[in-house]
Amino acid sequence: MSDPEEQAKAIANPENAFPRWQETAVGREFPETRWSLVVDAARDATEAAEALEVLCRTYWYPLYAYVRLRGKSPHDAQDLTQAFFAHLFSGEGLARADPGKGRLRSYLLGALKHYLAYQHRKDSTQKRGGNAIRISMDEEQAEVRLRGELKADPSGDPDQLFERRWALMMLDRVLRQLEGEYRDRGREHQFEVLSGFLARKSGSIRHAEVAGQLGMSESNVRVTIHRMRGRYRELLRREILATVSSPDEVDEEIEHLFKVLA
Repeated sequence: MSDPEEQAKAIANPENAFPRWQETAVGREFPETRWSLVVDAARDATEAAEALEVLCRTYWYPLYAYVRLRGKSPHDAQDLTQAFFAHLFSGEGLARADPGKGRLRSYLLGALKHYLAYQHRKDSTQKRGGNAIRISMDEEQAEVRLRGELKADPSGDPDQLFERRWALMMLDRVLRQLEGEYRDRGREHQFEVLSGFLARKSGSIRHAEVAGQLGMSESNVRVTIHRMRGRYRELLRREILATVSSPDEVDEEIEHLFKVLA
């Protein structure tokens, strides 16, 4: 399978980047869980909290890593991140959530900075009690990932690394979704062989090589790669759509991801 990091580098290269997104049925529809639902907090706090919870379960790692890079131990970072989520899902936290004022990633990072600046550790721990929502976090896996990132970029700025982690997490989620679709159709091997073409150009010799592996003609390989890229673009667009306030912002957010990964 193609590594999301490798894809990210290729996607960030203007020569290898996907063409401008074409409007699709997927692109015209909001996912069931989306950032814009949180704006309903004033009318239905329960619905908004549920929508925000799903989004936070998806994107908790960049927030956890940000707290770690601010000098907190793994245990303290997990506690603070959980406490932040508890605050976020409270009536006070939801009241400040306004999709019209920014994208989900910007809102979450800004809210986290504010929380860390003004919330003492003791108060945070107390807020986590009772029936507060807790996000399932794999601290051990997160630490392994964080050590690898810090080894590659030990002097990175926490804010810039947050943006990069956010982008890579999106690409990884899209890749996993695409892999799942191929697996469900019994074409997992085809995905393993062809996924490396998602974000880079390859010559006819390479096409010939994989055609032999898959028992396909070169023309069929090219068509299959074209369709795979198209589906990848649709899934990426849908993933981004869940984190912005309207479809009009999707292309701009994609451009931002390219810049972050450049």
